Amino acid sequence: MNTFRKLALVAATALAGAALVAALTSADEATSVVSHATRGAGQPALAVAATTLTRDTIPTRIAASGNIQPWQEASIGAEANGLRLVEVRVNVGDRVRRGQLLARFAAETVEAELAQARAALGEAEVLLAEAAGKARRARRLAESGAMALQEIEQQVSAEHAAAARVEAARAVLATQALRLAQTRIVAPDDGIVSLRAATVGAVAPAGQELFRLIRGGRLEWRAEVAGRDLDLLRPGQVVNVTLAGGQMVGGRLRMLAPAIDLQTRNGLAYVDLAPHPGARAGMFVRGEFDLGESAAETLPQSATLLREGFSYVMRIGRDSRVVQTRVALGRRSGDRIEILDGLSIQDRVVAAGVAFLGDGDLVRVTPDAGQQARR
Repeated sequence: MNTFRKLALVAATALAGAALVAALTSADEATSVVSHATRGAGQPALAVAATTLTRDTIPTRIAASGNIQPWQEASIGAEANGLRLVEVRVNVGDRVRRGQLLARFAAETVEAELAQARAALGEAEVLLAEAAGKARRARRLAESGAMALQEIEQQVSAEHAAAARVEAARAVLATQALRLAQTRIVAPDDGIVSLRAATVGAVAPAGQELFRLIRGGRLEWRAEVAGRDLDLLRPGQVVNVTLAGGQMVGGRLRMLAPAIDLQTRNGLAYVDLAPHPGARAGMFVRGEFDLGESAAETLPQSATLLREGFSYVMRIGRDSRVVQTRVALGRRSGDRIEILDGLSIQDRVVAAGVAFLGDGDLVRVTPDAGQQARR
């Protein structure tokens, strides 16, 4: 008897579950039918504003990046050999003028050698005067025949040798005077000291670099420009450079490099920068070349959508359904973007909220859309 009751209870439970599943299935089917009926009735997925292409004037700019470098650098080294530095008057960052004293070597040894050369020149000049006098007397005696021809030639040769010794002494004196001048290191041009290797007390060999100078304090931006854009650049064009701190500095294109890098396919553009306290040699900065303005057909940037690496707009068809349309984008100016291809001037597109729409969705164009399209 107990077994019969258990079997009856299990059967009743199974029948109840089957009835519940059937009821739920009927409810889902009813919901699906209602949903399909609603979709077939054409309920809009979103209320949108529409816009059309607008003819605008957009500036043409080419973006680039590169390093700020000195326009030219002057390397200032020691010319005298084996002298000791006794004074250094400038440091890195100092502005100097042409001819300004930068450093000084000990000059005592050179001054002594200069005095010795000056004395040697005086002695040689005395010997020349004596030899010249003997040569004159020999020439007078030659006319009377009182002196042998051989002796006359010896006196004339002695005069020439004395004159040569005078010239040699003068050369030695000039050399020592030059060495004395080389004990003073002066600036070859106006500029800014960018490197100092001079140390008081050091004995510098000839040729050792002591200072490096940015000539005229002029800096230039060496911008790397894509090879395809080089033909658009011309010397004299205006350039705006953004420094690391966000400051803007103006410049003008001076010249283009005659060759393109084989690895990067970029070419260098040399831009003269206006003086600016924030610009320093070695900075990596970005900038733009201003090529002027030209007409363009534009849309608001909010009307474009990036999907799978391509740009799209949602074009509104005559049945108020959107068509995902691929477009080619160009320049940007503020909140406007140039449309190069993919739309005609009369096409209406969704102005904003395109990320919430899919291809074929039904939309309702708000009254603002017509006003925006007319503008």
